[in-house]
Amino acid sequence: MKQEPYIKVAEVMTRDLHTIDSMATVREAMEKMTREHVSSLVVERRDEKDEYGVIVVNDIARKVVAANLSFDRVQVYEVMSKPVVYVDPGMDLRYAIRLLVRIGLNRALVLGGDRQIQGMVTLRDMVLRYANSRDGEAAS
Repeated sequence: MKQEPYIKVAEVMTRDLHTIDSMATVREAMEKMTREHVSSLVVERRDEKDEYGVIVVNDIARKVVAANLSFDRVQVYEVMSKPVVYVDPGMDLRYAIRLLVRIGLNRALVLGGDRQIQGMVTLRDMVLRYANSRDGEAAS
């Protein structure tokens, strides 16, 4: 029986995150997403006791576009998800995948022991990396 590959979340996470203030308008968020070529932004904490948030294109589509609201009058805090799910950088990829699937999410923040963001991981990136590691195993 072959052992499952052990891949840490830290090996897959994106470290280059883009943030936005919760008081920014949705238009400002969309402009930043366009400029940075990303589909999500981390919403900054107000202080160390606050939690991180995330705004994704889907939030804007569901809560602003579908509701026929103004991009200039709606602020990020009104449509973001908060608190967000986060995982430990040392977590086994398989467990991170199971967690996101179980709760129906596509991404999670990666937080270190100091509760500072180290990165973000997406279900897509984790599944592809895991599948590629299994393919390499089958070839040997």
